[in-house]
Amino acid sequence: MRIIVFFDLPVVKKSERKIYAQFRRFLLNDGYDMIQFSVYSRLCNGTDMANKHLKRLISVLPDKGSVRCLTVTEKQYGEMKFLVGKPTVKERKINTNQLSLF
Repeated sequence: MRIIVFFDLPVVKKSERKIYAQFRRFLLNDGYDMIQFSVYSRLCNGTDMANKHLKRLISVLPDKGSVRCLTVTEKQYGEMKFLVGKPTVKERKINTNQLSLF
């Protein structure tokens, strides 16, 4: 399962840029990988883990801007078409077969 986060945050003021950087840093520290600018994806081992990370995401949402989240299966994610560009190195190396189980 994958969680995909799309966000558009204001970055006009210095305080807004700080909030943007904090939110982006949270995503990276929580295991999300950047797919495109302001689009991040995280691999999850099932619905329970996805719900856990959604709750964590909700707890750090900024007050302004737009943040959206989409949960898709690995099969649905794998059907994504590249119209321009190629998969990143991380996207080529990581798949559900390599997901560590603890």
